[in-house]
Amino acid sequence: MNDLTCLLPLAIQDGRLAFEFDPAFYRATQPDLVALDDEALAAHYSNHGRGEGRCASPAAYRRGFLAQIDVTRPTLEIGPAVRPSLVGDRVRYFEISDRDGLIARAIKEGYSYDKCPSVIDYVSPTGDINVVRDKFDSVFSSHCIEHQPDLVTHLKNVRSILTDDGRYFLLIPDKRYCFDNLLPESSVESIRAAHSELRTIHTFVSVLEHYALTTHNDTQRHWLGDHVDTTLVGQQAHRVAVARSIYAAANGGYVDVHAWQFTPESFRSIISELSDIVPFDVERVYGTVRYSNEFGAVLKAK
Repeated sequence: MNDLTCLLPLAIQDGRLAFEFDPAFYRATQPDLVALDDEALAAHYSNHGRGEGRCASPAAYRRGFLAQIDVTRPTLEIGPAVRPSLVGDRVRYFEISDRDGLIARAIKEGYSYDKCPSVIDYVSPTGDINVVRDKFDSVFSSHCIEHQPDLVTHLKNVRSILTDDGRYFLLIPDKRYCFDNLLPESSVESIRAAHSELRTIHTFVSVLEHYALTTHNDTQRHWLGDHVDTTLVGQQAHRVAVARSIYAAANGGYVDVHAWQFTPESFRSIISELSDIVPFDVERVYGTVRYSNEFGAVLKAK
């Protein structure tokens, strides 16, 4: 069964979120565990289920995660491109180009744009959220934060457009199941260093990692333990040269790569350890579901 979001609690309007581990849900969706009591189920998930990618909450699925966002209240989606995840009369959109620009890019890259928002409410070619002057109860981004040269400033900027009890909902790639697999998890120290420098562009190291040290992007293969891209064997010198060329051609400009690599556990730990400079508390981090390459997290404004 691929999507059991029908079991997501309906009472989302009062601000409640699905638990990270829901024993009733876990029991109902894991036929081999139906005889276990709640305590045994929790132990199983902690010791085995999480690593196996078993789903312990309906909100661990993308659809279930999105269902928790109350779009009847002021909501901002960052980076919807031509396929927004959220729709509604009170949903607004932030992008690096206007609608015409997004459609032109979609045509150039050969994909459909029939669901492109009719209006992009806030536009900044440099991705500067400070152009947003309104307040929102919820902000949502998908596969966004790993691209931020200065993660802490990004989080501070998002906090500045949230109401006092607002939430930042994030879908984040799990580095273990995408092309970042061979790269190490990001450290608190590296994120603090980026913030102390107030970086607005990626370092050469990030560009080098992306173009020379990443691997294939087949999520299923990663779940099965196959992490090596055999087509890249013997290409290391060439890949390094490509990275150097792209970085040089940017001439001090922005090159779009991943700066940060997370797992659910490392993301929770990092945000908690940055509590002195990050204006959010971790409210939820849902485990990555088997054959998925992303996890959901909810940060609560403080």
